[in-house]
Order: sequence, then structure tokens, then C-alpha cells
Amino acid sequence: MERTTDRPTRVPRLIRTPPGMLVWRILLLYIVLFVCRTVFYLYNAALIGPLTGGEIGQLLAGALKFDTSSVVYADGLFILLSLLPLHVRERRWYRGVMFGYYVAVNSLLVVAANLADTVYFRYTQKRFTADEIFFADNDNSLQLVGKFMAENWHLALLWAALTALLAWGYRRRVHEESLLRRGWPYYTGGVVLLAVAAGLSIAGMRGGMTRMTRPITLSNATLYTSESPKANLILSNPFCILRTAGSSSSVQFPRYFSDEELPQRFTPVHQPADSTAVDLGRRNIVVFILESMSAEHSAHLCPEIYANLPQKGFTPFLDSLMRQGLTFRRMYANGTRSIQAMPSVLGSIPSFRTPFVLMPQSLGESRQLPAMLADEGYSTAFFCGSERGSMGFGAYARSAGVERLVSREDYEERHGTGDFDGYWGIWDEPFLQFMGEELAAMPEPFFATLFTLSSHHPFVVPEQYAAMLPQGYTKIHPGVAYDDLAFRHFYERFQNEEWFRRTIFVFVADHVSSEKFADRTRSYPGNMHILAFIHTPDGVLRGEVGEITQQLDLMPTLLGLIGNRKPYFAFGRDVLNEPRRPRWSVSYDGEFRALTDRGALLLNDAGVPAGVRPVELAPAGADTTAVTAPADTADAENPSVPAAANDPAANDPAANDPAAAPTVDSLRRGFQALLQQYYQHIENKNYTVHD
Repeated sequence: MERTTDRPTRVPRLIRTPPGMLVWRILLLYIVLFVCRTVFYLYNAALIGPLTGGEIGQLLAGALKFDTSSVVYADGLFILLSLLPLHVRERRWYRGVMFGYYVAVNSLLVVAANLADTVYFRYTQKRFTADEIFFADNDNSLQLVGKFMAENWHLALLWAALTALLAWGYRRRVHEESLLRRGWPYYTGGVVLLAVAAGLSIAGMRGGMTRMTRPITLSNATLYTSESPKANLILSNPFCILRTAGSSSSVQFPRYFSDEELPQRFTPVHQPADSTAVDLGRRNIVVFILESMSAEHSAHLCPEIYANLPQKGFTPFLDSLMRQGLTFRRMYANGTRSIQAMPSVLGSIPSFRTPFVLMPQSLGESRQLPAMLADEGYSTAFFCGSERGSMGFGAYARSAGVERLVSREDYEERHGTGDFDGYWGIWDEPFLQFMGEELAAMPEPFFATLFTLSSHHPFVVPEQYAAMLPQGYTKIHPGVAYDDLAFRHFYERFQNEEWFRRTIFVFVADHVSSEKFADRTRSYPGNMHILAFIHTPDGVLRGEVGEITQQLDLMPTLLGLIGNRKPYFAFGRDVLNEPRRPRWSVSYDGEFRALTDRGALLLNDAGVPAGVRPVELAPAGADTTAVTAPADTADAENPSVPAAANDPAANDPAANDPAAAPTVDSLRRGFQALLQQYYQHIENKNYTVHD
């Protein structure tokens, strides 16, 4: 047997045994996880909320359970190899491998992942999961990681310090001694000890070992607190990463209703009405998906926020368009990430446990807005100033039926490389100008989408505008003001062209900003309230919608505006023509949520009703029903407002009959039906009216 030359240190013999040293090293991981969680809270206290003395014990109990699972996920192999009942574990090379495994794996999965969550949580208000690993497949990923580390250098130093603590605390120079004699006691006792450790590891990974115990999931954190932000405080990595790995390909959902009853409760199949409130005909459609454009950036949508402040919002030009268009005052995002917004806006398909685009089933047959319009003779294009294929946007757009992808490479081929922002892609102002040039050359009618980039971390603006843009109250406000200016210049250049006047422009945020200003936007549902409106340059569409709307509603509403008469598949509703469909915004954050004017309907991760949470909704505005239309459809008293749109009772059967208003129970059952429909279509990989 190879002899070690490591000198023994003064450590009690019981601790120097393999089980003793293993317990010591595992306890060290708990200490590191506690430090990471403390830092996580200090960084995100404004989003998580204050902690009271009475709840700290419960939070720590939940944290201990998830930390145990994290330790087993990351170090299960290390635990078993540390207790392997063979003398090979006493050899120097074996001990070196074990030391390297312990330090490297835990430095990455335990320390780095949790400290990265400290910053990442601000952007999505969810913990880092396996989905982010697949989402972050960009050529500039290393550059962005470097930027984050430079901006948060103190966290990088803490990472190095905690890694050094793991290396020092491993006690590599301690000479381990078995309490068991050589021969059969050594092997028999070792096997028993290994079996006990394996059983405890399984129990720790599952969160218990009773007959009723199911493997814990992210939503189990709500057992220790009713507040989602504090549930995120309980969670830790690597649990969140490894527990969600592979979940994208699994489909699990409860079957609440029979096949006969289900479509009566909710159906994604739409049968268009014979007549519509507003029919704009075969106009061009351009959808601007605005990065991080929270409703709170707009003084028009949130005037109360800026009532006593010198700077009255950061979107003055977009606000002026809202006053001339159809504004959704209570539009709520269906997710917290850009990749969730794409199918919500263009396909009226939500994302719940896993972003739809990241699920293998998303490649099933679908008839989304670009494909439907292409069948009607529209030319289609998707514009994004990032590199082709970056962030998965182009891949999704293609799967949704977009014919042409226009990216950074196309821009630089014509205009050179001088407008690259250094991080994400081409600055929004020149890329919008480029988009206008391309649209002018496209055959009409056309459908085009553009995803903006500049109002995003690292919150930089072009040097020539840095001094003139307002600094605002958060780091993102200069970028928001820059994008507002970019759209002003876009309108100024192209507003007199014929194609421009024949276009329906849709503005909608992908999600709220990571940088939040008003108190109400730091928690649900304010942290989902986004900017959204439709603008027609000739002014034929004007008014405000004060009902709760969602990104899912845009595709059906657009199809209604252009007079579509064919059945289609969508989880949203035509806001102007489908008054009997539920008015809500659905999303998922460890639990299924449907935001209604009655409160937030909650279903736990298993789909079981979890109550109704009172919520503070954004103000609805003065007039929630007016929608203008061409003069020949108007009533006599007001030649710009159609009778149906001017009369709430005409569009809302509950307006004159309170009994017709949906009850909380009927809304909840409708929400359960929506989930069942969603997961059945996921399972069948089919998103068409012919399933």
C-alpha cells in the first residue's frame, strides 16, 4: 500500500475518522450556504421585504431542508466515495482527487451559483434554475459574465474567499484513521456505514423518507412562508438547478375535467364573430417588443408616481402616442423573462413551470400569428440587433412562421460595425432606422417584429446622448429615455411614407425592469405591470382599455382588428370582441396565478386551489371602454366612437346583469381548465384548432 507523508495535525481522533471528517466538511458547506443566503438577503431586501422575529425560525427550518437537498445534489457522489469501504481511499492520489472534487464542485455549484443569484434575482425575481443554462447560450456570454463580475467585484472577492475557506476547512493534511480494525470488521462496518449514508442522502434529497413524502420541489418553499419573495430566500442552489434539470421534457398536469366538460370551461379555440367593433382591413402590422419597459416608466400610465417629482416619467414620446392610440392601462406580463414574452405576444401561448420556448414540445405543430398572416399573403420578418441566433429569439420566430430574420450581421453589412453597443448588439436608434428602411422595401401587407435591446443591463447609452438624457431615479431610466428618443426619431423620419400610414403599430414590454422605482412595483402584481398600446398613424383607433389584459390578448385582438374570420388557437382573448372570455393575466411563480379584478387566484404546483390573494391593481383610468373607429362605423352623437364600443353593456353582459358576472369559483374552474388545456396540448405537441 502506498504510504502517505502527510503529517497528522492536532485533531481529536473521532473527527479524524472518515465519517468524522465527512461530517466536518458537510457542516462547512452549511456555513457557506448560510453566508450566501445572508448576502442574498442583504442585496435583495427591498424585493424580499423585512423579516420579523417570529418568522425567522420558520425560514431557517425551510432553508435547512433545501440546503440539505442542495448539499446532497452537489456532493452525493463525494459522500459515497468518502465512505467507500476500500483501502484505495487511503492513497494519496485518491485523496487528491477527492479534495479537488470538493473544492471545485462546491466553489461552482454552492458558492458561485448562489452569489450569482444575488444579482440575477433582481432581473427575474426567481432563483437560478436549469433553464438559464440553456437560455444563456450566447456568443457574448463570457463577456457579460466578465462585466457582471467587474461590476460586482466585491461578490467576486467573496467567492474567492469562500472557496479558500472550503480549501482550508477541508483539512487535507489531517491523516484519517479508521476506528475499525483491518479485515472483515473493516469491510462489514464500512458497508453498513455506506448504506446508512446512502439512505440519509436519499432522505435529504427527497426532503424526508416517510410514505407520504414526495421529492420536494421549488414550490415546497411556500410551506414555510406565504410570501413568494421570502420563499425565494429559502431556496438555494444547486437544488434549483439540478432539481429542474430535465424538467423541460416532462409533462405532468392534473385532469380536472372530462373531455366533454373541458371545452365548456375554457377552450383555446376561437371562433371569430361575424362582425367586429373595429375592422381595419389588411393593414401592415409591426410589433415592437420593448425590453424591460415597465408601466412605471410612463407618466401617462402611472401619473401618481411622479406627482411630486421634478422628472415626469421617461417616455414622453411614447406617452404622446398612447394618448392618440388604444392604450391598455392594466396590461400585465405573462412572465418575467424575454424568452417567455415571445410566445405570449406572437402566439398567445403562455409559459408556466418551464418557458414554453425551452420545452422540446414547443416544436410541435402550431398556427401562430406570423404563420396565419403569411397564409393571408403577408410578408413576415423578425428584427433584432443582436447576433443571429442569439438568445433563441430568431429560432422561436422561425418556428412561429416568420420567413426572414434580420440581425446585427445584416445591419453591419450595410452600415458598418460602429454602432455595436459593446454588449448586446446594435444600438436601438440606428437599428430602428435600419428597420424602417427594410420595411419600406418589403411587399405589402407585411408583418414585422422588433425586439429592442438598449434598455437593459449594463444600462449604458450612446456617448452622444449621455449628457442630454435624464439620469432618472434608477439605473435603467437613461436607457428608457434613450429608447423613447429612438422611437421619436423613427416616427419623425418615416411618418409621411405611405407604408407607415397603412400600419398598425403595437408596443408592448417583454417584462418589467430589474430596476424598480415605486414601492408597488416591487411585489406582485405590480412587478408584472407593463407598458402596452396600439397606435395607428391615421388615428382610427383610439381609447383606453381599463380591464385587466395580458400579453396573450394581443394576438387575438390584432386578428380581430384586421377582420380575421378563420378559427384560431390562442390562450388570450380578443379584447374588443370577446367579452365573455375571462379577463385575467395568468403566470407562474412557484404557484399558478390568475390575476383578476377579484384578486389573484392561486393554485399550488399540483394544481390544487390555494386561495385568493388580495392585490393592489393599477388605476384603471377615467374611461375604460372608449374605442374609436373609422367615421362610417360611428354613432351619430360622436362620429369617432362606434355605438358598441361606447356602451359598456353592449360588450359586457355583466354590465346590466350582476348575476352574469363570473364568480370566484367559476373563474378558478376556468383557470384549472386553461391549465389542463395547456398541458394537454403540450403533451400532444399540437397548438392548432385541429388537435
